[in-house]
Amino acid sequence: MHDLLELRRLEVRLRPQAASVRSLILGLALVLTTGAWVSAAVAQTGEVSTAPSSTLSAGSLPRYPELQRDVDFWIRIYSQVPTSRGLLHDPLDLSIVYGEAAIPPGQPGSPERRAAIEAARERWRSALRQAADAVEAGTGSSSDDVLRALGVWSAQGATPTPAALREAAGRVRFQLGQADRFRAGLERSGAWRPHIARTLAAAGLPAELIALPHVESSFDPFAGSKVGAAGLWQFMPGTGKLYLRVDAAVDERYDPFRATEGAVKLLANNFRLLGSWPLALTAYNHGAAGMRRARDTMGTDDFAVIARRYRGPAFGFASRNFYPSFLAALTIDQDPGRWFPGVVRAPEAEYTEIELPRAAWMVDLQRTVGLPTTQLRELNPALREVAWRGERPLPAGYRLRLPAQTAWTSTTLAAALAGERGDAVPAGSMSGRL
Repeated sequence: MHDLLELRRLEVRLRPQAASVRSLILGLALVLTTGAWVSAAVAQTGEVSTAPSSTLSAGSLPRYPELQRDVDFWIRIYSQVPTSRGLLHDPLDLSIVYGEAAIPPGQPGSPERRAAIEAARERWRSALRQAADAVEAGTGSSSDDVLRALGVWSAQGATPTPAALREAAGRVRFQLGQADRFRAGLERSGAWRPHIARTLAAAGLPAELIALPHVESSFDPFAGSKVGAAGLWQFMPGTGKLYLRVDAAVDERYDPFRATEGAVKLLANNFRLLGSWPLALTAYNHGAAGMRRARDTMGTDDFAVIARRYRGPAFGFASRNFYPSFLAALTIDQDPGRWFPGVVRAPEAEYTEIELPRAAWMVDLQRTVGLPTTQLRELNPALREVAWRGERPLPAGYRLRLPAQTAWTSTTLAAALAGERGDAVPAGSMSGRL
């Protein structure tokens, strides 16, 4: 996962927990009576949204002129800088980029990579401190780095003060490039784009939201984070249970189709609660309650004002940049050939879904449908290892995915499974396994 995503997860993890525990209990109780739409609203904010669904497509996805420099920064990260390199920049003004640095190959967070990043940051911290000294003393400098630091700051329209340069030295940030991952995501995305587009249209949501998985996972259905987010749409376990099936045998966060349907519900609810797509999208990162707090604190729903001025305890770099990075991803997604000449999206995934009328063991399913395990695994990524090992049955109601040209139907499969094993597990039961 790239640095913005990992920072985002850390911010989520650091939010105050007391209110969220109470809200989660309320939300889970409401699941039993009024469904996941209401429970999700309660879980995030303690309130139930009653806005009519006809308002979901109201408004727009505005491009704020004052945030364009941020969008341009993320376009550069997504389309020009590979994961072997990164940019050293000022986190408060993304138009201030000091330079690039190469990063050794290896796992994210490895000692070698951390050391390389720290060395690159120290190089520009030192240059900024020397620049502050030179400005204060009224002397020049022959150092290329110092001249570069002074140049990028002077380009903002005013001569930087020594104090400003020293403050900037204390906040030099490294952002890993994503260009190769983004291109791979564009290629992968073709398999699921039609389903995402249909799901958004059916819910009345803006078609542009199709670009969000670029920010979340680079369209990788198996992506995971160190704090537990998973899948194409990067659901955390708790949120996933409100919108998806996440249990001992099935984790729909890893199913691009089911996860898409859950993400659309979550996004729709965010919009109902906040009434603005920039706020609703940022809430996907920061939480609806957090964005309502930001809006109320600033007295406006103007996201540009919130992004520039709001200083909430958990509203850090990742949250401030979530909407600009989404707009950057959308810009590239809408014209991929401009940014990645020759890129070709994968063809749409084709399949047939059969809802299991009763629980079934994987060994019986494999024997009955006659498909190799590798093919079934590829078609059914939500199934946990315990289901594949035969330790748990596939639950009743699970939508088994088979090749598009299969002749099986729910009725014929149920009849065949009943004949295959007379002790087939009744729906909801764990008994009866041979």
